[in-house]
Amino acid sequence: MSDEPGTQDKAGSTGGPRPEPLRFFGTTWVDHADGYALRRVTAAVGSLAAAVVSCLVLRFAYEGLQIADTGAFVTVLVVAMFAICSALAFRNTLDSFTRRPDPDRQASLRGLLAIGFVGSLLAYFVRSLTEAPGEKLHREEYETALQAHEKRTTRRTGNPSKKRRRS
Repeated sequence: MSDEPGTQDKAGSTGGPRPEPLRFFGTTWVDHADGYALRRVTAAVGSLAAAVVSCLVLRFAYEGLQIADTGAFVTVLVVAMFAICSALAFRNTLDSFTRRPDPDRQASLRGLLAIGFVGSLLAYFVRSLTEAPGEKLHREEYETALQAHEKRTTRRTGNPSKKRRRS
């Protein structure tokens, strides 16, 4: 993509707004070209594989609690914490693909989302089955920007100073 006005970018617009790249997809989400389908399959399989590996790691942590003989209360507390945090992270991540998250809320949820990382990975997997994660949000914003740009750059026909005045 060139920064010079009047040159064509990948999306085909002339000097207008450029699409925001998505993680792992770049700007291929605009016209679904350059291996978009393969990237979606790879993102889905990769996020599911990462979730499975993460669950195995959590299983080792659970076994460590069992070996340490910490008691049923601590074990239930840890399992419940990961389950609840994963559910909240799943929902939060899925919502962030359809609307821009509030930065203050994201900052306050950072620890919870870190604990519930399995939920975030599963949300990424679920969204990858239908579209590139975040594609809908970015497409709406991009189309709105294109319409605004087109409205700003549409030229009037004729010279307004040569209009006939009605007497």
